[in-house]
Amino acid sequence: MGLLHGAAAAAAVGAGAAVWLAGGPTAFALARREGEAEIRPATAFGAALAPLTVAPPPWAGLPAGRPLVMGILNATPDSFSDGGRHPDPARAIAHGRAMLAEGADVIDVGGESTRPGAAPVPAEAEQARVLPVVRALAAEGAVISIDTRNAATMAAALDAGARIVNDVSALAHDPAAAALVAARRCPVVLMHMRGTPVTMPSLTRYRDAVFDVTHELAARVAAAEAAGVAQAAMALDPGIGFAKGTTANLDILARLPVLLNLGCRIVVGASRKGFIGKLTGEDEADRRAPGSIAAGLAALLGGALVLRVHDVAATVQAVRVWQAVFAAPHTS
Repeated sequence: MGLLHGAAAAAAVGAGAAVWLAGGPTAFALARREGEAEIRPATAFGAALAPLTVAPPPWAGLPAGRPLVMGILNATPDSFSDGGRHPDPARAIAHGRAMLAEGADVIDVGGESTRPGAAPVPAEAEQARVLPVVRALAAEGAVISIDTRNAATMAAALDAGARIVNDVSALAHDPAAAALVAARRCPVVLMHMRGTPVTMPSLTRYRDAVFDVTHELAARVAAAEAAGVAQAAMALDPGIGFAKGTTANLDILARLPVLLNLGCRIVVGASRKGFIGKLTGEDEADRRAPGSIAAGLAALLGGALVLRVHDVAATVQAVRVWQAVFAAPHTS
Protein backbone atom coordinates (compact mmCIF):
# COMPACT_ATOMS: atom_id res chain seq x y z
CA MET A 1 0.00 0.00 0.00
CA GLY A 2 3.02 2.33 0.17
CA LEU A 3 2.58 3.11 3.89
CA LEU A 4 3.96 6.37 5.29
CA HIS A 5 4.11 7.46 8.92
CA GLY A 6 4.31 10.61 11.01
CA ALA A 7 5.71 13.76 9.39
CA ALA A 8 6.32 12.00 6.07
CA ALA A 9 2.67 10.94 5.98
CA ALA A 10 1.46 14.44 6.77
CA ALA A 11 3.63 15.90 4.03
CA ALA A 12 2.43 13.37 1.45
CA VAL A 13 -1.23 13.90 2.32
CA GLY A 14 -0.75 17.67 2.22
CA ALA A 15 0.80 17.36 -1.23
CA GLY A 16 -2.09 15.25 -2.51
CA ALA A 17 0.16 12.22 -2.97
CA ALA A 18 -1.36 10.02 -0.25
CA VAL A 19 -4.47 9.57 1.91
CA TRP A 20 -4.80 8.87 5.60
CA LEU A 21 -5.29 5.30 6.80
CA ALA A 22 -8.15 5.27 9.34
CA GLY A 23 -7.62 8.97 9.97
CA GLY A 24 -3.85 8.73 10.59
CA PRO A 25 -1.07 8.81 11.68
CA THR A 26 -0.33 6.30 8.90
CA ALA A 27 -1.03 7.24 5.28
CA PHE A 28 -0.84 5.25 2.07
CA ALA A 29 0.09 6.25 -1.44
CA LEU A 30 -0.78 3.16 -3.49
CA ALA A 31 -3.67 0.73 -3.69
CA ARG A 32 -5.18 -1.94 -5.90
CA ARG A 33 -8.53 -3.67 -6.08
CA GLU A 34 -8.77 -7.33 -5.16
CA GLY A 35 -8.44 -9.44 -8.28
CA GLU A 36 -6.63 -6.73 -10.23
CA ALA A 37 -2.89 -6.64 -10.84
CA GLU A 38 -2.63 -2.92 -11.48
CA ILE A 39 -1.38 -0.78 -8.59
CA ARG A 40 -2.57 2.82 -8.79
CA PRO A 41 -2.21 5.99 -6.74
CA ALA A 42 -4.55 5.82 -3.76
CA THR A 43 -5.87 9.27 -4.57
CA ALA A 44 -7.28 7.90 -7.84
CA PHE A 45 -9.88 5.78 -6.03
CA GLY A 46 -11.82 8.68 -4.54
CA ALA A 47 -14.77 7.83 -2.28
CA ALA A 48 -14.32 4.10 -2.87
CA LEU A 49 -11.57 4.16 -0.25
CA ALA A 50 -13.72 5.79 2.44
CA PRO A 51 -13.82 2.70 4.70
CA LEU A 52 -10.02 2.74 4.73
CA THR A 53 -9.46 6.44 5.20
CA VAL A 54 -12.05 7.68 7.71
CA ALA A 55 -11.15 7.62 11.39
CA PRO A 56 -13.43 5.18 13.25
CA PRO A 57 -15.93 6.77 15.64
CA PRO A 58 -15.56 6.25 19.41
CA TRP A 59 -16.29 2.69 20.47
CA ALA A 60 -17.66 1.28 23.71
CA GLY A 61 -17.45 4.67 25.40
CA LEU A 62 -13.64 4.46 25.36
CA PRO A 63 -11.23 7.32 24.67
CA ALA A 64 -10.94 8.25 21.00
CA GLY A 65 -7.93 9.46 19.09
CA ARG A 66 -5.35 7.05 20.55
CA PRO A 67 -4.62 3.33 20.61
CA LEU A 68 -6.32 1.32 23.35
CA VAL A 69 -4.85 -1.47 25.46
CA MET A 70 -6.99 -4.45 26.47
CA GLY A 71 -5.52 -6.47 29.32
CA ILE A 72 -6.00 -10.25 29.22
CA LEU A 73 -7.35 -11.81 32.42
CA ASN A 74 -7.81 -15.58 32.09
CA ALA A 75 -9.60 -17.10 35.06
CA THR A 76 -8.78 -20.55 33.70
CA PRO A 77 -6.56 -23.47 34.71
CA ASP A 78 -5.35 -24.17 31.17
CA SER A 79 -4.92 -21.05 28.99
CA PHE A 80 -1.77 -21.28 26.88
CA SER A 81 0.23 -18.57 28.69
CA ASP A 82 -1.28 -17.65 32.04
CA GLY A 83 -3.57 -20.59 32.79
CA GLY A 84 -3.62 -21.39 36.50
CA ARG A 85 -2.07 -18.06 37.50
CA HIS A 86 -5.38 -16.81 38.93
CA PRO A 87 -6.99 -19.93 40.41
CA ASP A 88 -9.54 -18.08 42.57
CA PRO A 89 -11.56 -14.88 42.15
CA ALA A 90 -9.52 -12.92 44.70
CA ARG A 91 -6.28 -13.41 42.79
CA ALA A 92 -7.93 -12.73 39.45
CA ILE A 93 -9.46 -9.51 40.78
CA ALA A 94 -6.08 -8.43 42.15
CA HIS A 95 -4.47 -9.02 38.76
CA GLY A 96 -7.22 -7.03 37.05
CA ARG A 97 -6.63 -4.13 39.42
CA ALA A 98 -2.91 -4.30 38.73
CA MET A 99 -3.48 -4.11 34.96
CA LEU A 100 -5.77 -1.11 35.42
CA ALA A 101 -3.06 0.62 37.47
CA GLU A 102 -0.62 -0.11 34.65
CA GLY A 103 -2.85 1.72 32.18
CA ALA A 104 -5.18 -0.88 30.67
CA ASP A 105 -8.27 0.68 29.06
CA VAL A 106 -10.24 -2.57 29.11
CA ILE A 107 -9.95 -5.82 31.06
CA ASP A 108 -10.90 -8.88 29.00
CA VAL A 109 -12.11 -11.61 31.36
CA GLY A 110 -12.30 -15.19 30.12
CA GLY A 111 -13.23 -18.47 31.77
CA GLU A 112 -12.71 -20.94 28.92
CA SER A 113 -9.40 -21.61 27.19
CA THR A 114 -9.60 -21.58 23.40
CA ARG A 115 -5.96 -22.52 22.81
CA PRO A 116 -5.39 -25.17 20.10
CA GLY A 117 -6.74 -28.50 21.29
CA ALA A 118 -8.69 -27.10 24.25
CA ALA A 119 -11.87 -28.92 25.23
CA PRO A 120 -15.10 -26.92 25.71
CA VAL A 121 -16.08 -25.83 29.23
CA PRO A 122 -19.70 -26.00 30.44
CA ALA A 123 -21.25 -22.54 30.66
CA GLU A 124 -21.98 -23.05 34.37
CA ALA A 125 -18.30 -23.68 35.16
CA GLU A 126 -17.26 -20.77 32.96
CA GLN A 127 -19.62 -18.43 34.78
CA ALA A 128 -18.42 -19.58 38.20
CA ARG A 129 -14.93 -18.52 37.16
CA VAL A 130 -15.71 -15.15 35.59
CA LEU A 131 -18.76 -13.61 37.23
CA PRO A 132 -17.20 -12.73 40.61
CA VAL A 133 -14.29 -11.12 38.76
CA VAL A 134 -16.51 -9.17 36.37
CA ARG A 135 -18.78 -8.02 39.17
CA ALA A 136 -15.97 -6.79 41.41
CA LEU A 137 -13.95 -4.96 38.74
CA ALA A 138 -17.00 -3.43 37.08
CA ALA A 139 -18.21 -2.14 40.45
CA GLU A 140 -14.90 -0.27 40.72
CA GLY A 141 -15.52 1.43 37.37
CA ALA A 142 -13.43 -0.77 35.09
CA VAL A 143 -14.47 -1.33 31.48
CA ILE A 144 -14.87 -5.09 31.21
CA SER A 145 -15.18 -7.26 28.14
CA ILE A 146 -16.32 -10.85 28.54
CA ASP A 147 -14.35 -13.32 26.46
CA THR A 148 -16.86 -16.08 25.77
CA ARG A 149 -18.57 -18.08 23.02
CA ASN A 150 -21.64 -18.83 25.12
CA ALA A 151 -24.75 -16.65 25.06
CA ALA A 152 -25.72 -17.55 28.63
CA THR A 153 -22.32 -16.39 29.88
CA MET A 154 -22.56 -13.24 27.78
CA ALA A 155 -25.92 -12.41 29.36
CA ALA A 156 -24.77 -13.15 32.90
CA ALA A 157 -21.58 -11.14 32.49
CA LEU A 158 -23.43 -8.15 31.01
CA ASP A 159 -25.81 -8.32 33.96
CA ALA A 160 -22.76 -8.32 36.27
CA GLY A 161 -21.41 -5.13 34.69
CA ALA A 162 -19.44 -6.14 31.59
CA ARG A 163 -19.81 -3.69 28.70
CA ILE A 164 -18.29 -5.57 25.75
CA VAL A 165 -18.65 -9.08 24.35
CA ASN A 166 -15.52 -10.64 22.84
CA ASP A 167 -16.36 -13.82 20.93
CA VAL A 168 -13.61 -15.89 19.29
CA SER A 169 -16.25 -17.53 17.10
CA ALA A 170 -17.64 -14.19 15.85
CA LEU A 171 -21.10 -15.11 17.24
CA ALA A 172 -21.16 -18.39 15.29
CA HIS A 173 -20.71 -20.90 18.13
CA ASP A 174 -23.96 -20.29 20.03
CA PRO A 175 -27.13 -19.79 17.93
CA ALA A 176 -28.50 -17.42 20.57
CA ALA A 177 -25.43 -15.16 20.75
CA ALA A 178 -26.11 -12.73 17.90
CA ALA A 179 -29.68 -12.04 19.00
CA LEU A 180 -28.50 -11.48 22.55
CA VAL A 181 -25.83 -8.96 21.50
CA ALA A 182 -28.38 -7.20 19.31
CA ALA A 183 -30.93 -7.02 22.11
CA ARG A 184 -28.38 -5.71 24.62
CA ARG A 185 -26.97 -3.20 22.10
CA CYS A 186 -23.49 -3.81 23.44
CA PRO A 187 -20.17 -3.46 21.61
CA VAL A 188 -18.84 -6.76 20.30
CA VAL A 189 -15.53 -8.09 19.03
CA LEU A 190 -15.91 -10.58 16.18
CA MET A 191 -12.80 -12.73 15.87
CA HIS A 192 -11.81 -14.86 12.90
CA MET A 193 -11.41 -18.56 13.62
CA ARG A 194 -12.03 -21.62 11.52
CA GLY A 195 -13.55 -24.67 13.17
CA THR A 196 -13.15 -25.12 16.92
CA PRO A 197 -10.11 -25.10 19.22
CA VAL A 198 -9.91 -28.86 18.66
CA THR A 199 -10.17 -28.78 14.85
CA MET A 200 -8.55 -25.46 13.94
CA PRO A 201 -4.95 -26.81 13.67
CA SER A 202 -6.10 -28.75 10.59
CA LEU A 203 -7.71 -25.70 8.94
CA THR A 204 -4.68 -23.50 8.26
CA ARG A 205 -4.57 -23.60 4.45
CA TYR A 206 -5.43 -20.32 2.71
CA ARG A 207 -5.45 -19.17 -0.90
CA ASP A 208 -4.49 -15.72 0.35
CA ALA A 209 -4.64 -15.40 4.13
CA VAL A 210 -5.47 -11.70 4.21
CA PHE A 211 -8.20 -11.80 1.58
CA ASP A 212 -9.63 -15.08 2.90
CA VAL A 213 -9.80 -13.80 6.48
CA THR A 214 -11.37 -10.56 5.27
CA HIS A 215 -14.04 -12.39 3.25
CA GLU A 216 -14.80 -14.78 6.10
CA LEU A 217 -15.09 -11.94 8.60
CA ALA A 218 -17.30 -10.06 6.13
CA ALA A 219 -19.69 -13.00 6.26
CA ARG A 220 -19.76 -12.81 10.06
CA VAL A 221 -20.38 -9.05 9.94
CA ALA A 222 -23.29 -9.65 7.56
CA ALA A 223 -24.72 -12.37 9.82
CA ALA A 224 -24.47 -10.09 12.86
CA GLU A 225 -26.15 -7.25 10.99
CA ALA A 226 -28.93 -9.59 9.87
CA ALA A 227 -29.50 -10.44 13.55
CA GLY A 228 -29.81 -6.75 14.40
CA VAL A 229 -26.28 -5.89 15.57
CA ALA A 230 -25.29 -2.40 14.43
CA GLN A 231 -22.07 -2.20 12.44
CA ALA A 232 -20.97 0.70 14.63
CA ALA A 233 -20.97 -1.69 17.59
CA MET A 234 -18.58 -4.13 15.94
CA ALA A 235 -14.83 -4.48 16.12
CA LEU A 236 -12.96 -7.13 14.15
CA ASP A 237 -10.09 -9.33 15.29
CA PRO A 238 -8.19 -11.27 12.58
CA GLY A 239 -7.52 -14.08 15.06
CA ILE A 240 -3.73 -14.25 15.07
CA GLY A 241 -2.76 -17.85 15.84
CA PHE A 242 -6.27 -19.24 15.40
CA ALA A 243 -6.23 -21.66 12.45
CA LYS A 244 -3.17 -19.82 11.14
CA GLY A 245 0.49 -20.69 10.81
CA THR A 246 3.44 -18.34 11.11
CA THR A 247 3.36 -17.23 7.47
CA ALA A 248 -0.34 -16.36 7.62
CA ASN A 249 0.09 -14.48 10.90
CA LEU A 250 2.90 -12.37 9.46
CA ASP A 251 0.99 -11.73 6.23
CA ILE A 252 -2.04 -10.53 8.17
CA LEU A 253 0.03 -8.16 10.31
CA ALA A 254 1.85 -6.82 7.25
CA ARG A 255 -1.37 -6.25 5.28
CA LEU A 256 -3.74 -5.45 8.13
CA PRO A 257 -5.20 -2.36 6.37
CA VAL A 258 -7.11 -4.68 4.02
CA LEU A 259 -9.43 -5.52 6.94
CA LEU A 260 -10.43 -1.87 7.23
CA ASN A 261 -12.41 -2.32 4.02
CA LEU A 262 -15.13 -3.86 6.21
CA GLY A 263 -15.75 -0.52 7.91
CA CYS A 264 -15.05 -1.66 11.49
CA ARG A 265 -12.31 -0.86 13.95
CA ILE A 266 -9.60 -3.51 14.37
CA VAL A 267 -8.51 -5.42 17.49
CA VAL A 268 -5.27 -7.42 17.38
CA GLY A 269 -4.27 -10.08 19.90
CA ALA A 270 -0.76 -11.27 19.02
CA SER A 271 0.44 -11.33 22.62
CA ARG A 272 2.79 -14.24 23.45
CA LYS A 273 1.48 -16.28 20.51
CA GLY A 274 3.32 -19.34 19.25
CA PHE A 275 4.52 -17.70 16.04
CA ILE A 276 6.57 -15.26 18.14
CA GLY A 277 8.26 -18.23 19.78
CA LYS A 278 8.98 -19.77 16.38
CA LEU A 279 10.49 -16.55 15.07
CA THR A 280 12.60 -15.87 18.15
CA GLY A 281 13.35 -19.31 19.53
CA GLU A 282 11.72 -18.39 22.85
CA ASP A 283 9.85 -21.44 24.15
CA GLU A 284 8.49 -19.76 27.29
CA ALA A 285 5.33 -17.83 26.44
CA ASP A 286 5.69 -15.38 29.31
CA ARG A 287 9.13 -14.34 28.02
CA ARG A 288 7.78 -13.16 24.66
CA ALA A 289 6.89 -9.59 25.66
CA PRO A 290 9.44 -7.93 23.32
CA GLY A 291 8.19 -9.88 20.30
CA SER A 292 4.59 -9.24 21.32
CA ILE A 293 5.20 -5.50 21.53
CA ALA A 294 6.88 -5.50 18.11
CA ALA A 295 3.85 -7.26 16.62
CA GLY A 296 1.50 -4.86 18.37
CA LEU A 297 3.23 -1.73 17.13
CA ALA A 298 3.21 -3.14 13.60
CA ALA A 299 -0.54 -3.63 14.00
CA LEU A 300 -0.99 -0.02 15.10
CA LEU A 301 0.83 1.19 12.01
CA GLY A 302 -1.56 -0.96 9.99
CA GLY A 303 -4.64 0.71 11.45
CA ALA A 304 -5.44 -1.35 14.56
CA LEU A 305 -7.28 0.52 17.31
CA VAL A 306 -7.00 -1.99 20.20
CA LEU A 307 -4.14 -4.24 21.31
CA ARG A 308 -5.14 -7.24 23.42
CA VAL A 309 -2.14 -8.08 25.60
CA HIS A 310 -0.80 -9.89 28.64
CA ASP A 311 2.03 -7.44 29.38
CA VAL A 312 0.10 -4.25 30.00
CA ALA A 313 2.75 -1.99 31.55
CA ALA A 314 5.32 -2.72 28.85
CA THR A 315 2.76 -2.29 26.09
CA VAL A 316 1.42 1.00 27.46
CA GLN A 317 4.97 2.37 27.64
CA ALA A 318 5.72 1.24 24.08
CA VAL A 319 2.49 2.72 22.74
CA ARG A 320 3.21 6.08 24.36
CA VAL A 321 6.60 6.25 22.65
CA TRP A 322 5.01 5.09 19.38
CA GLN A 323 2.53 7.96 19.66
CA ALA A 324 5.30 10.46 20.31
CA VAL A 325 7.17 9.32 17.21
CA PHE A 326 4.35 8.76 14.75
CA ALA A 327 1.23 10.51 15.95
CA ALA A 328 2.43 14.08 15.64
CA PRO A 329 -0.34 16.59 14.80
CA HIS A 330 -1.30 16.48 11.15
CA THR A 331 -3.82 18.10 8.85
CA SER A 332 -5.84 16.45 6.11
